[in-house]
Amino acid sequence: QVQLVESGGGLVYPGGSLRLSCAASGGTFSNYAMGWFRQAPGKERESVASITWIGGSRYYADSVKGRFTISVDNAKNTVYLQMSGLKPEDTAVYYCAAGRLWGPSPDRDAYDYWGQGTQVTVSS
Repeated sequence: QVQLVESGGGLVYPGGSLRLSCAASGGTFSNYAMGWFRQAPGKERESVASITWIGGSRYYADSVKGRFTISVDNAKNTVYLQMSGLKPEDTAVYYCAAGRLWGPSPDRDAYDYWGQGTQVTVSS
């Protein structure tokens, strides 16, 4: 059974940085894509970034391009989301997701497995 465990959330000032981690276990991920999504109160869950385990093809939402970087460490089965230049509108619960995809995808329905989420709050 695939399990995803996020960590690294917290409270940060505007303009600050955080790195989220997603540890994956229980599967062979060579034909998977991994995604980071976020959900703010009263809003729908939206895609932030996505990456393939092999090849490292990436997708970024326009709202985070140039500020966020998604990466994978195959040896650790871990996906990272490095966030910089954080804004109050980045405040949300961030979720990691895994799906049997050959390319990165912003479509949340394409993902099979989800983590429990980690809270990111950007506030002064």
